[in-house]
Amino acid sequence: MNLHNDSELTISRLAPLLRRRKLSPVELTRWILERINRLQPRINAYITVTSDLALKHARQAEREIAKNGYRGPLHGIPISLKDLFHTRGVRTTGGSTILRRFMPAEDAPVVGRMFDAGAVLIGKTNLHEFAYGATNVNLHYGAVRNPWDLERMSGGSSGGSAASVSAGLSLASLGTDTGGSIRIPAAACGCVGLKPTHGFSPLSGVIPLAPSLDHVGPLCRCVADVGLILNAIAGLNEDGGSGPAGLAVPFNREIREGVKGLHIGIPRQYFFDRIDVRLKSLVLTAIEVFEELGAEVHEVNLEQMQETALLAGVITVAEALTYHRKWLEKRAGDYDPAIRARMEASRNLTAVEYLLAQEKRRSYGAAFERSMRTVDLLAVPSLPVFAPRIDDKLVTSGRSREDVRMALLRLTRPANLTGLPAISIPCGFSKAGLPAGLQLIGQRWGEATLLRAAWAYEQATPWHRQFPQLLDL
Repeated sequence: MNLHNDSELTISRLAPLLRRRKLSPVELTRWILERINRLQPRINAYITVTSDLALKHARQAEREIAKNGYRGPLHGIPISLKDLFHTRGVRTTGGSTILRRFMPAEDAPVVGRMFDAGAVLIGKTNLHEFAYGATNVNLHYGAVRNPWDLERMSGGSSGGSAASVSAGLSLASLGTDTGGSIRIPAAACGCVGLKPTHGFSPLSGVIPLAPSLDHVGPLCRCVADVGLILNAIAGLNEDGGSGPAGLAVPFNREIREGVKGLHIGIPRQYFFDRIDVRLKSLVLTAIEVFEELGAEVHEVNLEQMQETALLAGVITVAEALTYHRKWLEKRAGDYDPAIRARMEASRNLTAVEYLLAQEKRRSYGAAFERSMRTVDLLAVPSLPVFAPRIDDKLVTSGRSREDVRMALLRLTRPANLTGLPAISIPCGFSKAGLPAGLQLIGQRWGEATLLRAAWAYEQATPWHRQFPQLLDL
């Protein structure tokens, strides 16, 4: 096994070696920690690296596997967690100074599920402060740099998670997605990121941004690895809710069925407006691959798309203020001024305005799902642009100039408002070598179909075997 070959650094390839004791969890963990030690100063993917804890977990995994106590494909696998997830005895900062010394007493339930599966925690990743942003430029902990171009943004708010996976500083990560915070950095950094159906896994023990829009999901190096993570985190939530039949069917069982007979929708509105010409071409070429693989492609009409930015903005800030009000009153100076200004500008938002936004959201969601009645999923761009430079305030698409934050969020927010599952997978590169992301949006509880389509495309194209060349950094 050549750990220096980036295409080999997937859970799917390494788990069988760990199970057969051809590779030691301790050896793998030490190798990842050495890579972090070398590349972290340049990429800044982590806020906290848990070296001692990781080696402790790796030694435990090694002993258990040696005694025929193999727990499954995550056993002995080094993972990272976005620094919003409560981890017992490991600080959870939320990317803020306010929680710089916060030590949770318990693991978040979804983290507990990862540990029960045998995963090794390698560290807590950098993020946009309190997940309230899309660039991952963090005033307190520094910007996360894109492994493909260190002058570019990683995307956010789960930018540290995406960068850690793309650069091989972890084999998988858990992130959160309120307006695109898994899919945006996955697209920008050239990895796979899935936002499952809302309610797929518990949100308790995860620092919230806007609970009615928040989702927990994986960022990985390939589609099969996403399925392995989903199998670990799926299940009944604390309120008793979950998907059909408790989502008990392993997601990798159906993944290799191909796309023949699947109906894929291409929206006439919104998603292909104001996007980079090269990026649009790459996404349309990806859709042609689905047709070549036997899928049927149809145009669909979407309704009320012009309302997405306003609705998402009102709901997000109203719910965020509920969590942050006490600190805004007593510790306002500890926030990034840009984040504080967005929150304080909406402090007079009324309950009626919030409830009306939620009512319009339900109408929008119903219209969106009606448009998908004839298709299994939609295929659209993840982002309208390639990763901007870290100091960019505006981005340009043709003749259109747009605030960078609004641009990065524009194509991902619809899936948060509807709660539908959505995945971003690599689909090519710009002429400057920056990754492009294809976004697939599925039916409610349609994660298995999304993975089936994403895997078929992945296997038919070379992009999942290409990773940033970091060995000389």
